[in-house]
Amino acid sequence: MHPPTDEKASDDSTNSRNALNNEEAASDSAQFALDNDPVYSYKEQRKIIHRIDRRLVITCGIIYCFSLIDRGNLGNASIAGMTADLELNVGFRYSTIVLVFFPTYVLFQPPATLLSRKFGPRKFLASITLLWGALEIGFGFAKKWTDMIGLRVALGILEAGLYPSVVYLLATWYSRYDVGKRYCAFYVIGCLALAFGGVLAYGLMQMDGLEGMKGWRWIFIMEGVFTCACSFFAYFFLVDFPEKADQSWRFLNKDERDFIVRRINKDRDDAIPEKFTLARFLRPALDIKIWILAFISFLIITVTTSISVFLPIILRNGLGFTIAESQCLIAPPYCAGAILMIASAYLGDRFHIRGPILIFNSLVALVGLPIMGFASSSGVRYFGVFLVTAGTNANIPTALAYQANNVRGQWKRALTSALFVGCGGIGGISGGTIFRAQDAPRYIPGISAAIA
Repeated sequence: MHPPTDEKASDDSTNSRNALNNEEAASDSAQFALDNDPVYSYKEQRKIIHRIDRRLVITCGIIYCFSLIDRGNLGNASIAGMTADLELNVGFRYSTIVLVFFPTYVLFQPPATLLSRKFGPRKFLASITLLWGALEIGFGFAKKWTDMIGLRVALGILEAGLYPSVVYLLATWYSRYDVGKRYCAFYVIGCLALAFGGVLAYGLMQMDGLEGMKGWRWIFIMEGVFTCACSFFAYFFLVDFPEKADQSWRFLNKDERDFIVRRINKDRDDAIPEKFTLARFLRPALDIKIWILAFISFLIITVTTSISVFLPIILRNGLGFTIAESQCLIAPPYCAGAILMIASAYLGDRFHIRGPILIFNSLVALVGLPIMGFASSSGVRYFGVFLVTAGTNANIPTALAYQANNVRGQWKRALTSALFVGCGGIGGISGGTIFRAQDAPRYIPGISAAIA
């Protein structure tokens, strides 16, 4: 047998380059067809899309920001005195309070997505935001730790409607390779809550003694008031699905609405929903790809939830920072995460890839976890927090875009969004239990579970 000649190797290399060039040409051709509209020029199209960005993505991001503040303020309230007042350091009380939010949060997501479709996201999302804001105020008046359990269960029911409805809503407005950056922008705005929620909580703590109430109670009360105010903002600025866009206040006209519908139909032909039937909604559950996507969500959210809920406690009890330092040092890792998110979204939309980016971000987090758990210096362990927080949170918008790119059909998209976020909620249950008070200061079981 003769070895390959240089000429044959050159032919193979040429064939590979030609195949790559053909793929790029096909991608460019599809994008050209998408941007070729009979009414609007490319420049006019981008103006319309950017107007949608400013109205839809920013409004959804602000609501999600308040959702994360209300859901994740347990850690800040805990180190501000709630643990001592409600005796949460006994057994698994704190972990139980974290945990009970998620069963109702998971169970009510599929019906909540349907309600959003039926009543319209503007009315539905503004209503549940107002209700959970009022409920959040009630947290500030809890007398014993069991009161917190009932409030957290109810909070799970109300917040169940937000995330899957927004994920579904954004997917209906954008083409497959426009949506990644929009998910990223939505989640980056939400991450402002995770980044600066500790700073806000520290400021609200200074109300300690006002009206005879402890500072941790004012964290819940004032953040609930802010959320109620946000619900009125949402009622006027949120928009409905594309086919009803011209009915939203000071938004698109009929011609602009028709352009969006044409664009989505050229991309995947599902701008207008089919008539709802339960069978049509549930049938996609037989597709194994939907469950694989949901399992990816479970793995990602397990780690992100554990970090967001327990990070203030880990910084305080594990790394030895003061209360003020622990609440303020939450922000820098999430800012680093925002940079990685933006880079991931840009590369994913630009080169039409999602899977390799998910793998890379996971490796970043995987490097950070043992540093966070096993390094001897607090500074080095805090560097590990940067890697874990950045890698895991950057994967959330990437995974959202991954599932949106692989689903066609309005009701299949609605079910996929609900299952994707619902399995993420199950990951929240898992994440809410892996860091235990008795494992301080190293939290080795929690770190090991997150690595696994």
